[in-house]
Amino acid sequence: MENVTDSKSKGEKGTILVTNDDGIQAPGLNALVSVLVSTHRFNVLVCAPQLEMSAVSHSITWRQPLRVEKVEMDGATAFKTSGTPADCASLGVSSVLFPSVPDLVISGINQGSNCGYHTVYSGTTAGAREAFLNGVPAISISYDCYGGLSLEEFEKMLRVEAGSKTKMNYEYEAAAKACLPIISGIIAEIKNNTYPQGCFLNMDLPKDIANHKGYKVTKQGKSTMKIRWKQITSNGQPSEIDHHLLFRRQLSGFQVDIDESDHKSLQEGYISITPLGILTHPDKDCKAYFEDWLPNLIQQHQSHNPLLD
Repeated sequence: MENVTDSKSKGEKGTILVTNDDGIQAPGLNALVSVLVSTHRFNVLVCAPQLEMSAVSHSITWRQPLRVEKVEMDGATAFKTSGTPADCASLGVSSVLFPSVPDLVISGINQGSNCGYHTVYSGTTAGAREAFLNGVPAISISYDCYGGLSLEEFEKMLRVEAGSKTKMNYEYEAAAKACLPIISGIIAEIKNNTYPQGCFLNMDLPKDIANHKGYKVTKQGKSTMKIRWKQITSNGQPSEIDHHLLFRRQLSGFQVDIDESDHKSLQEGYISITPLGILTHPDKDCKAYFEDWLPNLIQQHQSHNPLLD
């Protein structure tokens, strides 16, 4: 991606734009902003969804204008929008909402990890990816606050949080402080024009953040949640419905990595740092299979249908 921050002066404070998918009121975002502001080393901007936008992936608002409203946030210039995380990142780096392009975009801190295939669904990851698409260095940060829970415990926690008007108060301040060495180091590399432009970073922080084992560069794995569908009625009980059908997603299990990966390193207590790009590449055996399969398929069709010649 083209670097749009090369002209920044090395003597200036680094400018950081913060977004997320948990919404402008989320404790993870507010803890991160507070910690960044407290260092007095960064100009902090915020552009985040007014409502929770978890699992919206890289969706964008196209047919309607975004509603944008300034909000008070100590030490930062902050706006909430009606858009998605990708919308917020795009608007925030456009030089339309703020007077200049930020040096770095941080999306997070997300409530829950985003390893493996979860990055496909994650609005948090999409916020960083959108900045990267626009040529701005970016990090997505997620905190594994549910780490160690069984499937039943995890579902119970989700139900409790769904019925609460406020987010659970996990160790977000400690999580934000653990990110500072990485954030400061990236800003320094950007100022020196030595930061690589071919990827963005996805960081996952372990639940016991105060006793993490260190920082580890990892590769994206294949961990994911297994989902099933259950038919329900408006009161949540399964039943036949006369005029329409209601179905709800339910967790049925977890697929985890046994090889070295972002998820495995996170479970071992490391802060996982995974370089990601826009494109994913298929397994080598899949590519080899189709390189052999396609010519044979076309040859078979041509032999049965001369008109294809």
